[in-house]
Amino acid sequence: MTMTTTSHVHKKKLKRPLILASIMLAMFLAAIEATIVSTAMPSIVADLGGFSLYSWVFSAYLLTNAATVLIFGKLSDIFGRKPIFLLGISLFLIGSTLCGFAGSMKMLIVFRLVQGLGAGALMPIATTIVGDIYTKEERANIQGYLSSVWGISAVTGPALGGFFVETISWPFVFWMNIPLGILAMVGILVFFHEEPDKSNRTIDYAGAVYMFLAVSALMLILVEGGVRISWDSPLMFLLLSVTTVGFTLFFFQEKRAKSPMMPFHIWKYRSISVANLTSLTTGMILIGVSSYLPAFVQGVMERSATVAGFTLTTMSIGWPISSALAGRLLLRIGFRTTSMIGGISLIIGGIFFFLLSPDKGPVWAAAGSFFIGVGMGLSTTSFIVSIQSTVDWKTRGIATASNMFMRSLGSAVGAALLGGLLNSHIQSTIEKAGLQDKLSVDSANVLLDPERRGSLSQEALDVLRDSLTTGLHYVYIGILVLAVLSFLLITLLPKGDAK
Repeated sequence: MTMTTTSHVHKKKLKRPLILASIMLAMFLAAIEATIVSTAMPSIVADLGGFSLYSWVFSAYLLTNAATVLIFGKLSDIFGRKPIFLLGISLFLIGSTLCGFAGSMKMLIVFRLVQGLGAGALMPIATTIVGDIYTKEERANIQGYLSSVWGISAVTGPALGGFFVETISWPFVFWMNIPLGILAMVGILVFFHEEPDKSNRTIDYAGAVYMFLAVSALMLILVEGGVRISWDSPLMFLLLSVTTVGFTLFFFQEKRAKSPMMPFHIWKYRSISVANLTSLTTGMILIGVSSYLPAFVQGVMERSATVAGFTLTTMSIGWPISSALAGRLLLRIGFRTTSMIGGISLIIGGIFFFLLSPDKGPVWAAAGSFFIGVGMGLSTTSFIVSIQSTVDWKTRGIATASNMFMRSLGSAVGAALLGGLLNSHIQSTIEKAGLQDKLSVDSANVLLDPERRGSLSQEALDVLRDSLTTGLHYVYIGILVLAVLSFLLITLLPKGDAK
């Protein structure tokens, strides 16, 4: 097998299967965090208290992850993949260790910020290393393996979380990362060798600071806006100001910087700009399905949490299968056609959700979830391979990171928009029924608990069920619209391998 990648890696010394195994192990750590921690959170809250801070355990991780992914991507272009990747794993393991020792929810949130910092380096650089050591033809198949990590983590996360909580204790949910992370570090240290371009070591510190401040403030707005931070509060005004000023300063800084943190010229390539914009919309679809499908299955269909988990698992099955298939399709029919098939699959999944009703049953919901997974697998694999084939070694790190950043941003925007759409409808339905003194949006939680459901009056139960059913239908209309928009964006991709 020949290698025509880049002069920046020692081709003869590379043991690529072992490097790939190390990369996949590190990616598994970051990918499994969401599902395994979600499963353990009830036990964690019962032990530490502070239920009002529940969502911040997830928001903290998401915030620092999104705020640093571009920065780490650029640093890997300057100093090389290896040192930044090892730094990412180290930060992740430090955060994981501290999380297990947390004595309060506030401490846990702080330590999750550290974990998120590490994850900001893990995901994009792992994908970038693959772009460095494999040829364009090989990358197509290898990206399928990387995508399968998400599917495996989605299936094993809840099982592992439940096992640790029930048989040992919740800190091991975090401490299990330590041996796996060390193994990944050793693999990269021993088997991955590179010679980064040392001709340009200029670091755009100002750009990094502006980007971090702007994205952090934006994530706070998206995650907490209208929830813990009122839209008309002074704090919200401050966050909006920081976001606006931060992005403005970042834009002008990047225009004049010698070695910009975000080289805007990469957006001139249509394959990159279209892929990034589509990743924004597919990120919104992803959060819409994963966040609200269990609520529909449990609250509206009145099925168990296990059945709700099954309807999401089908997405985790469809994603890695289609990613592996995308590797072969890319070489035969090209990036654009493969992505368009993925876009059509997203629309089919969106139609399933648009037509979803209580009498359709969980199998119908699972089918929609499966098609969304297939669409995500085909499109994301195509985007990454296309982007890495468009740019050279010096910008491959930031180009890959920009795509992952857009998907993370899409998830945050989607969570805010779709969540706001659902909550506002539930609130208006309660007010129309004249039950605002007895019920609130939080009362919908009772529908998700079979034991507490019986405590509601029939009138309250009917109002809540109707509001949740109709509200989630609006969410699914949004998902279908986003799927159609994603397909339309994909059609703008250049034909063939043109840039």
